[in-house]
Amino acid sequence: MKITFLLNNAYGIGGTIRSVANLSGGFAERGHQVRVTSLYRHRDTTSFAFDPRVPIETLIDQREGSADLALPEATAPSELLPAWHEGVSLLSDRRMAEHLAAVDADVVISTRPTLSQYLGHFGSTRYLRVGQEHSTLGTRKPAAQQLQLASVPLLDAFAPVSEQDAAAYREALPGIAERVVWIPNSSILPAVTPATGDSKVIVAAGRLVDQKRYDRLIDAFALLTDEFPDWQLRIYGRGQLRADLRAHIDRLHLGDRARLMGAVSPIETEWAKGSVAAVTSWWESFGLTIVEAMACGVPVVSTDCPTGPAEIITPGHDGLLIPEDGGPHAIAEGLRSLMKDDQLRLRMGAHALKTAQRYAPDVIAQRYEKLFATLRPQPKGLTARLRGLFTAGNRTATAPAESPETADPTPPAAHAVAHSDGSLTVHITPATHEDHLVLRMRGNRKRQIRLPLDRDGRATVARDAHDLAEGRWDAFLDSPDAPKPQRVTARLVETAALVTARPATRKNTVGAWIPYTTKDGNLTLRVWRRPTHAEVTAIETSATTSTVTVAVHPAHTPLTGAKGHTEDGPSLDLPLATASAGAHTLTIDHTRADTPATWRLVLTTRDGSSIPLTRIAGDTADRKRTDVYPTTDHGDLSVRLAFTTDNELTLTAARPA
Repeated sequence: MKITFLLNNAYGIGGTIRSVANLSGGFAERGHQVRVTSLYRHRDTTSFAFDPRVPIETLIDQREGSADLALPEATAPSELLPAWHEGVSLLSDRRMAEHLAAVDADVVISTRPTLSQYLGHFGSTRYLRVGQEHSTLGTRKPAAQQLQLASVPLLDAFAPVSEQDAAAYREALPGIAERVVWIPNSSILPAVTPATGDSKVIVAAGRLVDQKRYDRLIDAFALLTDEFPDWQLRIYGRGQLRADLRAHIDRLHLGDRARLMGAVSPIETEWAKGSVAAVTSWWESFGLTIVEAMACGVPVVSTDCPTGPAEIITPGHDGLLIPEDGGPHAIAEGLRSLMKDDQLRLRMGAHALKTAQRYAPDVIAQRYEKLFATLRPQPKGLTARLRGLFTAGNRTATAPAESPETADPTPPAAHAVAHSDGSLTVHITPATHEDHLVLRMRGNRKRQIRLPLDRDGRATVARDAHDLAEGRWDAFLDSPDAPKPQRVTARLVETAALVTARPATRKNTVGAWIPYTTKDGNLTLRVWRRPTHAEVTAIETSATTSTVTVAVHPAHTPLTGAKGHTEDGPSLDLPLATASAGAHTLTIDHTRADTPATWRLVLTTRDGSSIPLTRIAGDTADRKRTDVYPTTDHGDLSVRLAFTTDNELTLTAARPA
């Protein structure tokens, strides 16, 4: 069967795009020919990984320099849809009408009200026209509700992702209630190792928008910090409220406990780092993040908002539901019940894994297949093709194969797993046992290690066996039939085992290994290796001072003080106090930073050497973007602590731009 999905913008972020990426892959796995049509495109690559068997076609290119932007139709109002509706134009009318008239499909699935309107008006009876609802009828504004309700009768079927929302549509459209069929979203079953439940990390993920009410989550976490001083909160995602949430964290003095981690894809590696997942939305159409967290073995504490969460979570079994109007105290109470009970977290996490299997793409794709088989009228020949799909054994993908002369070679991709001792296992595909994994030090091509791959394409870089120098070690695949080693892309990088890791001492040096994905999508290993090390364990900032706590390795390194160094300016002498063997605190008076400069913070030793204050413990290779601290004003200067790209702590004073 040929299936086409219509997306508003396949290159953005959000649950709709992620769910289409999941379901389209499920259809492809079951032997269907699947395509995605994106009405708009604003960037070069997609934020979410689509199955390689699912091509993406764009109708309007909105990237800088695109000829589409200069067309008069691009700014002319739509003749079908109101001007306020999702940026539509006369150009989107024409491109979508042309596409729907020519598309070679048995089924076309729209995913937004705009696209359902287009599909209803411009679609053809040659194919089934199915709409999806990834929001909820009740949360749409009245004008948008009417537009959506007007599109449903034009389609052959309409599939809200929650049962409660499907009931709302049937009530609003009693004459066509039989066309409204509830089919939930799907979530891939991840290849990552399930969460162990001992990380003491609360994880939340989604767009940083008002709907998600992350402000309530931060408030709830603030109520728990004294009781659970070793727990942290991580919020993944990007969005318009990032600055507001950052300021909220600063006001509550949570800078070293609550972190905005940015957008990460694939997200399953981050869910697996959590012991508890939190969803604090005031509404959800479904709650895809709930299923994603469960699929990684993480129990979920969620607000019982209208539609979605209550249809997924069985309270006390695989998660908890909190009254939506209960506020931060109710959320804190739900989190507390799991944070304080290790066995309860483990039990619920195990049940969550089983719950997630109900939403596997293959399972949800079968529900759509049954819907397609019951719809009337059916395109010629569709019944026979569907009947064939329901026979056992017809699960092989039938995506058109390229000839060997034209097909691009598949670049090597790695699934990397960090172990608690710092060792790293890398599984590369495609690869053979004749190939080698090469780790090459960046900036010094002569420094490299070569490891043979086993018959499965795996190699383990053992921490005790390899004394890697400090720096960044890029991964390559060296094949006998390749002219030179190929850079290895990072498919999955699991670092959950490092969340609680501490700097390790080996061969009279202190260090850490953290694998990560570069901005270009490649696999790299960040290595720290020093004779002495000062690990930043805590930072507390007030209006005028900051207190930094460090653990020194080796613990009995003789110290004489602490300083702030600049390249060519004055240094700052900083008071240093010893709390216990190996643990020290230094207090930074912001008012002493009275000239624009950046000071590198160090401890000084009896022999005259310096030890930079660094944070290498844990799983985060780049602390600069995640460990962020408030800016304080002193005269005409703004002063703040910040980590560098090498995770070294600095003090910066600058005049506001």
